[in-house]
Amino acid sequence: MDSLIFDCDGVLVDSEAIAEATLIDLLGAWLPDLATEEELKAALGMTTANILGHLEARSVHRLPANATARVDETIEARLARELGAIDGVAEAIEALTLPLAVVSNSRRQRVLASLATTGLDARLGEVPIFTADQVAAPKPDPSIYRLAARELGCAPGDCLVVEDSVAGVTAAHGAGMTVIGFIGASHVPAGQAERLREAGAWRVLSHMQGLEALVQQWRDTRRSVVDA
Repeated sequence: MDSLIFDCDGVLVDSEAIAEATLIDLLGAWLPDLATEEELKAALGMTTANILGHLEARSVHRLPANATARVDETIEARLARELGAIDGVAEAIEALTLPLAVVSNSRRQRVLASLATTGLDARLGEVPIFTADQVAAPKPDPSIYRLAARELGCAPGDCLVVEDSVAGVTAAHGAGMTVIGFIGASHVPAGQAERLREAGAWRVLSHMQGLEALVQQWRDTRRSVVDA
């Protein structure tokens, strides 16, 4: 059974710019020796804890003991006030006819809140949601996508994934899934399309209005291989 899996942050909701700005503000005080904005480009798509660990290792300073909780709480407070859906994603969801799921490196609480804030929860309905707190190793490790495939009852090759980060594309590709790299959010750094291709993206999408056509192309390609 074919399934389409969405990442959440940067794919369904335009949250990454908000998260990045919050991290820059907090880390500027905590790790002042780092060029935080530049350092974060290599950490897009990681969990908060992994981002902080990655940056702390590059600094002579140490983070507060409760840094992860403080970052998550500050980001989520801003998301509740400022978050919007990715342009065109609600219409794209309505046009799709295959089963959907969400796989995110955020904690479940944030994913549910983000979908509710943007109204996408009503569009998605009771779709399965898989989050980083369900696995020992989050993206870029493929574990969360392997878990999703098992729970959905799908072979990995029957799953098409939409991801915006190198970590996410790496995870889904490593699990044996086909990946569309998405670059239509407001946080996308220069050169991201090529980075996503290098990580294993099958196609790169710049606006959600093109998603339905790519889904159909993927299904037609797979059908032609079976019929050959």
